[in-house]
Amino acid sequence: MSQQKIGWAGLGNMGTPMVRNLVKAGFDVTVYNRTTAKAEALRKETGVKVVTSPKDLVKDTDIVITMLSDDAALKQVYEGRDGLLSVTLPPQLLAIDMSTVSPDTTRQLAALCEAEGIWYLDAPVSGSVKPAAEGQLIIMAGGRKEDFDRAKPIFDCLGKAAYLLGENGAGNYAKLAINTFLGITMQGLAEAVIFARNNGISPDQFLPLINSGPLGSMISGIKSQNIIEQDFTPAFALNLLAKDIRLARAQGLDTPVGSALSDTLQAAVEKGFGAEDMAVIIKYLEDHHAI
Repeated sequence: MSQQKIGWAGLGNMGTPMVRNLVKAGFDVTVYNRTTAKAEALRKETGVKVVTSPKDLVKDTDIVITMLSDDAALKQVYEGRDGLLSVTLPPQLLAIDMSTVSPDTTRQLAALCEAEGIWYLDAPVSGSVKPAAEGQLIIMAGGRKEDFDRAKPIFDCLGKAAYLLGENGAGNYAKLAINTFLGITMQGLAEAVIFARNNGISPDQFLPLINSGPLGSMISGIKSQNIIEQDFTPAFALNLLAKDIRLARAQGLDTPVGSALSDTLQAAVEKGFGAEDMAVIIKYLEDHHAI
């Protein structure tokens, strides 16, 4: 049972089950969350220690991990008044960011950490709430091999596979590429379901055809019930997917389908669908486009 001491920032839909898995595996975890009630609830449930500012995460800590919603939240945790970089960092500290953010942000923070004498891994994940709870995420990392090897016991606890893909930023690029494919798949599935339904084939008839044939995939299987039941309780919110595609566009994604996806997601967010699961793209298309 490992006794590595971990400081963790971010207890959203993904961060909370990931911390639970670390505690179950025997890691000593201290958490920070901007909303303290979430941290206190997890403390009562799991026994994690709670601190009230990011800078307190690095006291007597081996590894600090961030799992946050976007670039602004990540920069605030590192560079804010009480951020991680506002105090002298222990020389053995390894910083790991598991958020989905811009490679530019990763390289900036990695350079700041290196200037303080510590190392940084970007290690975003593929998978939503259920894989996070089950420790079945896919982890893609950018950084030094020795740091990846040091983090591997943690990654093995959180996911079913972890890959080192290159220097800092490589993990971010891989995640943005995966989420581009995810978004294109989700919009394509929604458009096909709408077309079939408009021609007399209901979703509960059509989706089994997809899922039992060569076009079926894990994501089509997972999202079929959401579509059939019109249940868009967020596992991965549409506004987060829209954010990821904006990041990909900023990094050079300029393809016909990628551009169309970006436009659809942005319009759906503007129409108020952002807080619902990404499968709600079908409802946006039904309400605002003739297919």
